[in-house]
Amino acid sequence: METTTPIHDTPAITPRPRIADGLMRLLRAREAALVILIILIGVALQIITGRFLTVPNLNAISLGFATSAIMIFGMTAALASGGFDLSVGSVFALGGVSVATALHAGLPIPLAILIGLGVGVVAGLINGLLITRAHINPFITTLGMMGIARGTSLAITEGTIVAGLPQEYFVWGQGKTLEIPNLILIALGIILIGDFLMRRSSLLRQIYYVGGNEEAARLSGINVQRVKLGVYTLSGFLAALAGVLSVSRFTVGDPGAGSGEELRIIAACIIGGCSLQGGKGTVIGGLFGLIFVGFINNGLILLRVPVYWQQLSMGIVLILAVGFDTFSQRWQMRSRGKKSE
Repeated sequence: METTTPIHDTPAITPRPRIADGLMRLLRAREAALVILIILIGVALQIITGRFLTVPNLNAISLGFATSAIMIFGMTAALASGGFDLSVGSVFALGGVSVATALHAGLPIPLAILIGLGVGVVAGLINGLLITRAHINPFITTLGMMGIARGTSLAITEGTIVAGLPQEYFVWGQGKTLEIPNLILIALGIILIGDFLMRRSSLLRQIYYVGGNEEAARLSGINVQRVKLGVYTLSGFLAALAGVLSVSRFTVGDPGAGSGEELRIIAACIIGGCSLQGGKGTVIGGLFGLIFVGFINNGLILLRVPVYWQQLSMGIVLILAVGFDTFSQRWQMRSRGKKSE
């Protein structure tokens, strides 16, 4: 009887990683790539200017975007939920003007701070209610709130700055702890807490579920309206807090403060990994994006580029960031489609 040798299946040959796979890994490692890019920009500007990586200049950059960093937390949450908040710059000004007006009227510092923070909470709550209850598009809602908050600031002050504030109030924005400015410590604390909560808190993780697939989140038992209401209330609160601290730093309440700040923060968050499609992004990534934008602006100043071109550069950075986000979204969808075939 003739025996036959069993034939074993030839093991599949694992294909070498393709360029596309390497690009996908790069897109997923956005934060690490951004840190490397920031370092390269810093070194290049130091070589060109000779004074970029100095302690006074880096301290000025840090103080310059400290209040913006506070608002990064709220904007990251808004973008991750599938929306965004165009009113943060105006609410920033309104919070500052409110606390300055209260202090100028002689109210105690704690009460004045509560008033400044309260107007931010109210603005954010109105945004959230209009978006969740009246089903008005976030763009229209927050654009309208931008005009309302800015107009209220101008009406309260009649277009002038509010000065003559008590010296005791300036410790938050001008004081130091262990030779580190208090404003930087406060901003860093909020960033770290916000990033930890967005990554680890089951409550804030719901924001990503809502932004990724709102209908699926609703079917899984998540109260979508409550999540969105909380997101916009948080964004308004943090914008007002940044405005309150800004007054403590500059000693005056300015109704024109924060103009264009919303675009800067949205650009920073998208550069840091957030998506206009929702469901993505980290607070730390947004901070790295803000540092990237801050380095570019400061470099232009050191290179004596006119301020008009600096505004132009911000618009270009925003368009490039959104374009990269759109490209990465399409690439990921295309890759998923090929894997499912």
